[in-house]
Amino acid sequence: MEDEEVEKIEIRLLLEALRQRYGYEFHNYAEASLRRRIGLFMSQQGLQHIAQLIPQVLHDREFLRSLVNSFSVPVTDMFRDPAVFVALRETVIPILKTYPFVTIWHAGCSTGEEVYSLAIVLHEENLLERCHIFATDVNEDSLSRAKAGVFALEKMVAFAENYQNAQGRACFSDYYHARYRFAKMKHFLNKNIVFAAHNLATDSVFIHPQLIMCRNVLIYFNDILQNRVLTLFYESLDRGGILCLGRHESLRFSDVERFFQPLLAEERLFRKTLTC
Repeated sequence: MEDEEVEKIEIRLLLEALRQRYGYEFHNYAEASLRRRIGLFMSQQGLQHIAQLIPQVLHDREFLRSLVNSFSVPVTDMFRDPAVFVALRETVIPILKTYPFVTIWHAGCSTGEEVYSLAIVLHEENLLERCHIFATDVNEDSLSRAKAGVFALEKMVAFAENYQNAQGRACFSDYYHARYRFAKMKHFLNKNIVFAAHNLATDSVFIHPQLIMCRNVLIYFNDILQNRVLTLFYESLDRGGILCLGRHESLRFSDVERFFQPLLAEERLFRKTLTC
C-alpha cells in the first residue's frame, strides 16, 4: 500500500511539472490508462521510479516530446467498424450535401487511417472537393505519420476487407501506391486535409464544422475531461451539425446531452439540435 501511495504522489508531481512548465494538462486522463502509459515509457527508458522522469522533463524538450507522445494511444485501422462508415455514407453525407461547403473536424486523428477512410467515402460520394478536413491530435509523431499517408503494405489486406464491408464502390488498391513494404495514399485524398496539433484537454474552439469525428478517444479520459471535451464539441458545431463518437462512448450524463438528438444511436451519431 505504501508503494502505491508513493506512486500516486510521483504521478501528481509529474503531471504538475508538465502543467506548470509547459501548459500540458493530463490530470483528467483516466488514471488506469495513464499509469499504464507511464509504466511502459519508464520501461523503455530503463527507469525504476516515476520521480526520475521529472528532472528530464523540465530540462530536455526531446525527452518531454517522447513522454507526451507516449500518453496518447495511436491504435486505429482504416474503415474500423465498417457499419459506422456505411452510416456516414447513407445518413450523414446526404445531410452534408445540403451545404455549399463542408468543414469537418477529425479530433484525435492518431496516425490518420480513419481520416483517409473518411476522405475515400467523401470522394466516392462526390463531396470531397467541397470539404475541408481538419485532422488534429496531441501526438506530433502521429500527426507526421498521418500527413505522410504511408502505411505498412501488410495491413492493406485487412483494410481492403473493412473497405468492402463499408460498401466501398471501387477497388481499394486504387487509393494507394504500393512500393516495397509500404503503401502511400494517393495525393488527391489529402489535398483538402490540414493536419494540426490540438490538445482536447486545454485548447479551445478553432473552427465551426458541420461534422466532428472523435472515435475511441474519450474512453481514455475521466468524467470531468469527457464533459469538457463534449462541451467543446457542442460549442464548435454548427447548428444541425453532427457528432460521431466511438462505439463505447456516449453523451449520457454530460452537460450537453440535452442539446443533441440521436441520429443513429447504435453507431453513436448525434445531431446538434437546430434550435440551439
